[in-house]
Amino acid sequence: MLRCPICNYKYDINSMKVLENTHNELLGEASILVHSDCKKCHGSVMFSIGVYGPEVTSIASVTDLTLEDTKRFRAAPVLSANDVLAVHKEIKKFKGDFVKAFQTNS
Repeated sequence: MLRCPICNYKYDINSMKVLENTHNELLGEASILVHSDCKKCHGSVMFSIGVYGPEVTSIASVTDLTLEDTKRFRAAPVLSANDVLAVHKEIKKFKGDFVKAFQTNS
């Protein structure tokens, strides 16, 4: 039984949502990406399980992304190296206050 890494509460299988899965029977490979929200502490976890022949790997990550956030980001265009370099150049030139720059007027 899977448990929440934050509060150790047992996950309800219905709270787990498959975001992506692949299967290649010829190569004996499969992978699945799952998002889950804990009903007790409301923490979110994404985990990936991969089967590559006789090897099985799993990676889990606690996240602040909701299921809807995750779907939205997965549908967004991939950042290119040029996108990253452009942001880097702008940050290098920036001489102001980051906190003030990112505050929203409410």
